[in-house]
Amino acid sequence: MTTKTAEWLLSPINSDVPISVYIVAMLRTSPDRQKGREKPLEQDAEQFGDAQAGQGAAGLAGALSLSDVLGLGRLAADAAESLTSLVEDMHNSILDTPGLAPLAQEVTGGVTQLVYRGVRGAFQLTGAGVGAAAGLVGATPEDRPVSRGREIALAALNGVVGDYLAETGNPLALTMRFRRDGRPLAVERRALADAFPEATGKLAVFVHGLRMSDLGWTRQNHDHGAALARDLGFTPVYLSYNSGLHVSTNGRAFAEALEALVAAWPVEIEDFVIVGHSLGGLVARSACRYAEEAGHAWRKKLNKLVFLGTAHHGAPLERIVNWVDVILGNTPYAAPFSRLGKIRSAGVTDLRYGNLLDEDWEGRDRFAREPDTRRPVPLPKGVACYAIAATTAASPGAVKDLLLGDGLVPVASALGRHKDPRRALKFPHDHQWVACETGHLELLSRRDVYERIAGWVAQN
Repeated sequence: MTTKTAEWLLSPINSDVPISVYIVAMLRTSPDRQKGREKPLEQDAEQFGDAQAGQGAAGLAGALSLSDVLGLGRLAADAAESLTSLVEDMHNSILDTPGLAPLAQEVTGGVTQLVYRGVRGAFQLTGAGVGAAAGLVGATPEDRPVSRGREIALAALNGVVGDYLAETGNPLALTMRFRRDGRPLAVERRALADAFPEATGKLAVFVHGLRMSDLGWTRQNHDHGAALARDLGFTPVYLSYNSGLHVSTNGRAFAEALEALVAAWPVEIEDFVIVGHSLGGLVARSACRYAEEAGHAWRKKLNKLVFLGTAHHGAPLERIVNWVDVILGNTPYAAPFSRLGKIRSAGVTDLRYGNLLDEDWEGRDRFAREPDTRRPVPLPKGVACYAIAATTAASPGAVKDLLLGDGLVPVASALGRHKDPRRALKFPHDHQWVACETGHLELLSRRDVYERIAGWVAQN
């Protein structure tokens, strides 16, 4: 793990990111929102440094639309209401100490509960008013200039609380769409022909990871998609989505979106590749399964599937946070603070074991400490599947591989290995590779990683 990655994981605040992103994420702890709701597992300080170079806080603020401001206002009101509930619960847990309860009732006379209810009610009204105003204003116009800083910050916010944003109808919630250069594509044959006058029959779709944006594929002046277009004649299309939703929710939506894209593609498709980084690889596998169930035509056209640092069997950091949650919840005075751990979005908790399907999480408390009960999902049939793992170690096989791998995903998980044969993903030996001295995000920019991808994709 690099020093910058470690600092990012251990520190709740990164100075290059708007502090509101972290405040609203850290305070989404209202008791009535815990059912069905750590800090994100991927992205380091470098990503935001690249994204906002030369822009700064003032530039990012100038890129916000009225809809963005109202969305942040509503989220801030919700956060304040949740903080009030947390403080009240902490207050009550102290007053419930044996011997203090009678004295507390005599001294306070129940007035404190009235105060807390009044404060919560004020924040609820404020949030409702701001939410109504946001509904009248509408979404951010799509013809606005693309602000990389805004895009990256919005993607990070969705990764942390995207499920909550979608559930509450907040305009900051991202919707799934295909994009090019940060602009949405109209999935119609004529519109695609205009957007891609150089379109070829070799289609490559790129799916980003948790807390990331489709713009994140460009890193250190390199983009795997642009390189494949230059070297092999592929036409790259980038998916943008709310990574805070369940993997299965995004998987279903991605399957439907691909069906429309492939049907409207302006030329006959002869080679179709999906490249998924991190969580994006899980979304791609989920989409393949749901496409098979729905009988989608695109599934039969898919030739290759490339995974970059995908946590096929989960990430240990999410499991560690889940364990800490349980410990806090069982400690009397610390129990209210266990709700802070429940700000993790559905996309994050799916990374505990690598959930792909609705049945992996439906009817369960996703914050409870439970064993791996996923339904085994093999690699899609008839598709050449490839996996690239990364390790910060100088050579494969080191202890780092077992614990952290690329800093977030262990090598075994990224290569689909599992002690249960039913869950193990059977990548052929020559379809897997480990990049040494490489971090999770460096998988997006390393030349040797690209050369491996290009070599696989070029094969018939």
